[in-house]
Amino acid sequence: MAVLLGWSLLVPKQQPIVNKEVITSSPPADQALPKLISPQQAETPAKPIKPESIIKFRTPEFEISFLESRAAIKEVVFHKFQSDVFVLGHGFELADESLNFRKESQSPDQITFVHADKDKVITKKFDFSKSKYTIGLQVNVLNRSSADLKISLPLLVGTLDFSLDPKNSTYQDLAAATTEKIFHPNSKKNNTFSNLKFISIRDRYFCFIVQPEKGEYTGFEKVLTKQETQVSLEGKEVTLKPNAQIGHFYASYLGPQVFKEIKSINPDWTAVMYFGTFDFIAQLLLQFLEFLHSMVHNWGLAIVLLSLSIYLVLFPLSIKQMRSMKEMQALQPRIEALRKEHKDNPQKLNKEIMQLYKEHKVNPLGGCLPMLLQIPVFFALYQALIRSVALKGANFLWIKDLSEPDRLFVLPNSLPLIGKDINILPLLMMIGMFFQQKLTMKSSGQANEQQKIMLIIFPLMFGFIFYNMPSGLVLYWFINSVLMLVQQLRTNAKS
Repeated sequence: MAVLLGWSLLVPKQQPIVNKEVITSSPPADQALPKLISPQQAETPAKPIKPESIIKFRTPEFEISFLESRAAIKEVVFHKFQSDVFVLGHGFELADESLNFRKESQSPDQITFVHADKDKVITKKFDFSKSKYTIGLQVNVLNRSSADLKISLPLLVGTLDFSLDPKNSTYQDLAAATTEKIFHPNSKKNNTFSNLKFISIRDRYFCFIVQPEKGEYTGFEKVLTKQETQVSLEGKEVTLKPNAQIGHFYASYLGPQVFKEIKSINPDWTAVMYFGTFDFIAQLLLQFLEFLHSMVHNWGLAIVLLSLSIYLVLFPLSIKQMRSMKEMQALQPRIEALRKEHKDNPQKLNKEIMQLYKEHKVNPLGGCLPMLLQIPVFFALYQALIRSVALKGANFLWIKDLSEPDRLFVLPNSLPLIGKDINILPLLMMIGMFFQQKLTMKSSGQANEQQKIMLIIFPLMFGFIFYNMPSGLVLYWFINSVLMLVQQLRTNAKS
């Protein structure tokens, strides 16, 4: 704690990120300019950069900001989720810098952009669903020249920008499905995906999935900088005769990562919702949590019931754990006697202790099994809850948002280690863990100095880890700690 406190006080605070395109630092006065400016250049004023025209398109579900000249989606604001923003950068952009689109028409469920030059006319028509987060993109190319025109139409899905909000950028990744398998690659490496079915990008809560209607496509993951990765797809190059035209259609989903919502549109697309190593367990827990919510209509209460359900499933193992601890405690006097007898012969000591365990049919690892089973459940639930958009803005008791720390009080000034927010749930969890350990020590009849130190360190360590975690996850662990405390009280009362 002293090291952490000293670190927070001595290390300089991180400076805010400055837009390099807007502000540039001036060279020191004594540093020579790398290049002289001629009088003619000095007299010529810099040509002002024309601001990009942004077109807002609003539906009942979201508001999309289009970059008009690129006919591309810059970002999306979701009305039902506290106006959260999903940044695509250049979603659905045709990767050709020579193109310059303009808006041709707009209606409540459609918007059309057109590019025209001496060789070709390209039309991009976006169709929106009135009740779902689906977008259909129709791209048509007309060859208006007198010569053959080669067309490949590389299409950008979007850019993963890891320099954005650190709370969100950590969860940015992509998925690519081919005719053979689904890939969840490293987001900061170059990759190519042949025989592409669909490709997607996502952040913590939202995702953008794009699937070509027909044809052979290849997906690309290209690292632009340390902080940016571009995701795109491209079909085979075709030759377009004079006055001929060709069309490409792309189906897409642009919305929250909600399993039922995505499955109702395309079951294959649910593979985008990936939770890492314990994905299978996370999927089961998330669907069970949604089932509990459909019964009680409150996400906080659903998490309480989920914690209770997992506890009941592991209850027989917990009983076995406590019995194993009791048996181990009964053998402690004999083990201590063996240690004194064979203190100069560790090999003989270990052999005698294992023989003692065998005679009394005691498994020294029996008490670890319930905790080992809790580890994958905890990590799976962590991934499921921290990405669950349903918890965003969901309240429970004093908690205003289960996807954030509970923040019962906000102080005017920051405190070392914990900042301005006073989160009650982690503190309650620490208290529960403290009393549970104390009761365990009392029941075992052991209270050496090492155990007394752990009685303090263990709850403090967990409290520090959980302090700024989403309150939904802390609520799960707090309920689990309370149930374990009640079980320990009952066990002590019987003994």
